[in-house]
Amino acid sequence: MYKSATKENWKGRVDAHDGDLGLRWHQVIQLLDLSQEIPDVPPNETAFAFLGFCCEEGVRRNQGRVGAAAGPVALRGAMASYAHHLPEHVKLYDAGDVICSNSNLEEAQEQLGKKVAQLLAHGYRPLVLGGGHEIAYAHYLGLEKAVEQQRLGILNFDAHFDLRSYAQQPSSGTPFLQIADRLKAKNKPFKYKVLGLQEYGNTRVLFHTAERLGVQYTFAKDVQLYRLEQLKQELQQFLQEVDQVYITVDLDVFSAAYAPGVSAVNAMGLHPEIVLELLSYVVQSGKLLSLDIAELNPTLDIDNRTAKLGGALLYEVVRAWQKE
Repeated sequence: MYKSATKENWKGRVDAHDGDLGLRWHQVIQLLDLSQEIPDVPPNETAFAFLGFCCEEGVRRNQGRVGAAAGPVALRGAMASYAHHLPEHVKLYDAGDVICSNSNLEEAQEQLGKKVAQLLAHGYRPLVLGGGHEIAYAHYLGLEKAVEQQRLGILNFDAHFDLRSYAQQPSSGTPFLQIADRLKAKNKPFKYKVLGLQEYGNTRVLFHTAERLGVQYTFAKDVQLYRLEQLKQELQQFLQEVDQVYITVDLDVFSAAYAPGVSAVNAMGLHPEIVLELLSYVVQSGKLLSLDIAELNPTLDIDNRTAKLGGALLYEVVRAWQKE
């Protein structure tokens, strides 16, 4: 089910006496209804579109703690009062939400894919707000047509491979195996890299699957600021093998101190600063196509820490990407 955007979750401080210099994101965000024909982005503009995926069915099927369906609302709330520093030609849009109803995960994934494809076809830069990590397969469905003649790289900041078998049913733990099989059926390469992996969070069968598929990965203990230059070199090698990149950030990649509001809390996770450095590096390559934030569970959050972290990542991506 699709729900068109409203200003309901875009509220915040107003400094009217400061005029345009005091504007915040909730005052400049525009609404985009994807149930109707949408305008093309003019050549002289850059348009970012936030699209929500209100779904936790994949997490439930994966035996995780539910609550991620409320993630998009929390992320919008975290971003609403951000100070507006973007140039006049950069526009922000809320493109509404795809909602998983009646536990029909597959229908919701198809719907999200269509909305992402619609945004790309009209020149918008999608920033998808999750939702469980089943968002990744849904998001990929929307990228297929845009990269039909190109090599797509998938960069996943995550403590987990999410390469579980979907023989019984798809879940938040299966999206990248689903993508791999879909690409194989079309005789296309599966270019997938995971940053922040935790050995204790992935069984041997998942490592065997990753090896069989040629997955590249870096353990969390090696994704540290003192290794930044080496990490950039490794990323550059990955980027040279692809034409465009889809980034997905699973918030459980971060230490619980920064991201307590996730289904699978990570005691030994990453520091936000290193992730921001690597995200900026990919953006500067000019190959970023689309990005999502996954696994925010507001029901488990503490003082909105995780929502604020997800919002801050999106702010920094917009700030860096608008220059490309």
